[in-house]
Amino acid sequence: MHSFSVAIVDSNVLAGMGLQQILEDLIPVADIRIFTSFEELVSCEEKNFVHFFVASRIYFEHAQFFRENATKSFVLVNGDMQINGVMTLNVCQTEKMLIKDILALHGTGHGRPGAHPGQGHPGGHPGGHPDNIDMKQAHKSMPPSFMQHANMPSGHPHHETRPASTPQELLLSAREIEVAVLLSKGFINKEIANKLNISITTVITHRTHIMEKLHARSLADIIIYCVMNGLVDVGDL
Repeated sequence: MHSFSVAIVDSNVLAGMGLQQILEDLIPVADIRIFTSFEELVSCEEKNFVHFFVASRIYFEHAQFFRENATKSFVLVNGDMQINGVMTLNVCQTEKMLIKDILALHGTGHGRPGAHPGQGHPGGHPGGHPDNIDMKQAHKSMPPSFMQHANMPSGHPHHETRPASTPQELLLSAREIEVAVLLSKGFINKEIANKLNISITTVITHRTHIMEKLHARSLADIIIYCVMNGLVDVGDL
């Protein structure tokens, strides 16, 4: 019988299934559910999810919900990206390293938005992953809910099938990314203000900061940035 539930929210079904397999191996008593859309998640009868592993695009489309569940939410990013104010998990790396990052989430970022596994703690791996990490130490750093129920074997059987990622950093804050995504989708300042419940002046300020940080010369540069970082699907443009 499952003791608690974890939600994976990702329109990429294959990626979701891969993460589901890893989490099921790490915490066999957890009910790991996959949702291909936010609408599917909120319509689910289960409301008390311990954690949400959510694709970056879905996160920023429904940021208010995940901000209200900030200590439970981990954003799945492509590469070693960091998003200000958001806890992230790089899914474009070897399966072995992905497992280690999941185990290290609590020690480096759980309950502290803006952190990333391996950043800013003595037992982490600043500047990149070392060749060897003490798995027993990583196991101690698991989130409280994971700590109680996890069953991590001494030699994990998964093969390293995912390509190594190229270190990259998202320069924008979480709110700026929300604005950038909406701009990319064709929303005007007034519409963005209404959608995010902020003033038009604030939208313009965010827009100015976005242009400065990205060294963007036009809206096209913002769109390219969002698409290249997986924040917007080309089909949504």
